[in-house]
Amino acid sequence: MNTFGSDKIKDEVIMTARFLLVLLFLIFGLDKLTNYSGTVAYMQQVGAPMPTISTLVAIFMEFFVSWAIALGAFTRPLAVLLAVYTLGTALIGHHYWTMTGMDRFEAEINFYKNISIIGGCFLLYVTGAGKYSLDAKFGLY
Repeated sequence: MNTFGSDKIKDEVIMTARFLLVLLFLIFGLDKLTNYSGTVAYMQQVGAPMPTISTLVAIFMEFFVSWAIALGAFTRPLAVLLAVYTLGTALIGHHYWTMTGMDRFEAEINFYKNISIIGGCFLLYVTGAGKYSLDAKFGLY
């Protein structure tokens, strides 16, 4: 089977992919962490259940879990957890099927971006964190 040279840079690509996969979450998780009250207000606005708890879950998942994945710590189980979280945020925050006009269009784009991110999480679950990770350092690779 021809791997088109990917076998030579596999671990470097996995490390880069881990970071790129969670970059969005890191950026918005930091925003949620530094603007807690604004995030709670946003959660109320979008109809998230228990807005204060939803905010804490969002901060934990988007900032702390994403950092762990970026560093390659507990990558496989956290990739699955992030996939489940991402599905939940798609269903709660991007319910395009209840909208019309530009709101529907924007929510539909974001919904399917979330679905694509879930695919990346599943790939990371299958591949693992790679050689350049805390998982590898501690024998979890």
